[in-house]
Amino acid sequence: MARQHRWRLAGEHGEPEHGYHLDMATIFTKIIDGELPARFIWKDETCVVFLSINPMQDGHALVVPRDEVDHWVDADEDVLAHLTNVARIIGLAQQQVFPPDRIGLMIAGLEVPHLHIHVVPMTSVRSLDFATAEANPDPGRLDRNAELLREELRAMGRSEVAD
Repeated sequence: MARQHRWRLAGEHGEPEHGYHLDMATIFTKIIDGELPARFIWKDETCVVFLSINPMQDGHALVVPRDEVDHWVDADEDVLAHLTNVARIIGLAQQQVFPPDRIGLMIAGLEVPHLHIHVVPMTSVRSLDFATAEANPDPGRLDRNAELLREELRAMGRSEVAD
């Protein structure tokens, strides 16, 4: 179901006290609503998980709440706990598919104003460096990585696998 956008009076959310602003959906909301494509690997009532289009490592996934929350410290405690648990499950699948040294978690929040957790198979601390992100990854490799993660999640008995 697409979210409704509305005009709101400036100042409602701390903006300067003049004019009107249009509430705009984030790029992640557009992905969740099906307006933009993504390689989904998980969907539940609270969040979705899809692969990064600029992965730092194979299998780099984003855990994103369905509701827009800009800063992670403003998230509901139960939602944040759910996102963290889903990230753990995704990390377990990544360990089987990509055998990394570690699974890294990162919440940066500067690139998109919608809370998201990066779940990244790591071989070193450099694996979490945005400077190493691929600008133009092979679409076929991304498709294969998504399918491998879905298969592993199914093997783990997870019903939330996105088909």
